[in-house]
Order: sequence, then structure tokens, then C-alpha cells
Amino acid sequence: MAMKYGSVRLASNLRHHYARSASLLHSHATSFGFKEVSEEEKSKLVGNVFNTVASSYDLMNDLMSGGLHRLWKDRLVSKLHPFPGMKHLDVAGGTGDVAFRILDKIKSVRHSARQGGLDNFNEETKIYICDINPNMLNFGKKRAIEQGLREEQSLVWVEGDAEALKFQADSMDGYTIAFGIRNVTHIENVLSEAHRVLKRGGRFLCLELSHVEQPLFKQIYDYYSFKVIPAIGEFVAGDKESYQYLVESIRRFPNQDTFARMIADTGFQKVEYENLVGGVVAIHSAVKW
Repeated sequence: MAMKYGSVRLASNLRHHYARSASLLHSHATSFGFKEVSEEEKSKLVGNVFNTVASSYDLMNDLMSGGLHRLWKDRLVSKLHPFPGMKHLDVAGGTGDVAFRILDKIKSVRHSARQGGLDNFNEETKIYICDINPNMLNFGKKRAIEQGLREEQSLVWVEGDAEALKFQADSMDGYTIAFGIRNVTHIENVLSEAHRVLKRGGRFLCLELSHVEQPLFKQIYDYYSFKVIPAIGEFVAGDKESYQYLVESIRRFPNQDTFARMIADTGFQKVEYENLVGGVVAIHSAVKW
């Protein structure tokens, strides 16, 4: 009974939030969770969130997803089809979680090729890990050292803005962004930059928390998101507010079909998405032709 009452009250609160922010649904640029803010303020607020959560980021991901984020990232990399000699850009990837997986996959492909008598990979592999937040990058570099990758020349750490990348046009074979695009000020700019830096035939992949449609599951998911996750954040990281923002930002992010149309409008082809765990997470993929 208590669970039912809490869910009804939560649903009422959500309706209030959605009504309050209805005028902003077409523009991600002026929202910080359910709050209306200026573009400049949003950039600072998001930066503060990730400054706060950097040290506990991996632990909180494990706790919030029950460890499933590891499987989701594995699935993302499997859809990328990494290969030796590729030039890849992982955006908002400061912790290195996705980049390390890509590197492992490339090493596995190279090893299998050598066993089969093939070793004609002349191009040098480069995986660029780009993040706007230096604390997240420092955390990723520390993890790389812990994993014995201090001298790994394939990994290149870059502090940069997803909306204004420092890389040349038509320079990347692949582009990934995991759990990052909902935090930017202008989604369209990020997609445009992804399209610009990719070579023809290059693959775009985005892993992001998304929207659940099945009514009963959605009710349970909303309760977990708004009641449990901020409480975990407060208990583990001493920061309820940052995780309140994170769950609100998921609800403000475009649904799967809308985001797919945004990707296609940027000029990408073969736009597809795969829902995981009933839409809790979606992987969008596309190709630049």
C-alpha cells in the first residue's frame, strides 16, 4: 500500500514537473534537469555535477544499474566492430570505460589475425578519449595506470568540448558517446560535430539512458529513479542533488524516435536504435556516407 501511494504521489509530481517545463521541451539548451537556466549557467552547473561525482562515478554506476552498465558498454563496443589501425573518438569518455573496451577488442582482433597468419596492419591505432571535465580525465588516466596502460600509445587523452571538437574533418573511423549527450547544451551541435569528424563510412554510436513506455514498468522505474537513486547518491557520495539532476536529465532527453530523427537530420544514414532493459537504455547507431 505504501509503495502504491508513493508511486501515485510521484506520478503527480512528475506531471507537475512536465507541465512546468512544457515550453522547454523543444529546447534542451535552457534546461538543467527540470529547472530553467541560461545556457551559460547550465554549462557551469553540469561541470559542477561531474566535478562532484568523478571520484565515485564507477561505484555509483555499479550501484545504480546493478552492474548492468558494464554489459551495456560491452554491447556498444560489439556494435562498433573495432579493428586494428582505426582512428576512434570516444566523447564524454573521461573515465576510459568505453575506450579500454575498444582497445581490448582491437588487441583481441589483432591476436586472432596473427594466429591465422595475418599481420599486415600497418596503420597505428589511435583511440582519443575526449572529455570537457579535467577531473573525469584525471580519474580515467589513474585507471589506465592501474590497468597497466601507462605506456599505452594508442590511448590519447584530450580535454575538449563535444560541441566544438578540436579534430579535423573526415579524420575518424568511429565515434562513441556513452551517457554524455543528455548533459550537453545543444544536442544538435554535438551531432553535427560527430558527423564532421567522421570519415565516409565511419560509424556513430550513442549509448544513453532513455524512455520506458510499458506502463507498469515505467511506474516502477520512475519510483526507483526519483526515490532510490538520489538516496543512494546521498548515502554513498554524500551528494543527493547531483543524482537528482541526473535522473531528471533522463526525462528531459528526447525519446528514442525523436533522437533518431535528430541524428538523421544531421545527415547520417542507416539510423537505428536498440532498446535494452525495456528502454531504460538505448543504443543509437548510424553511418556517415
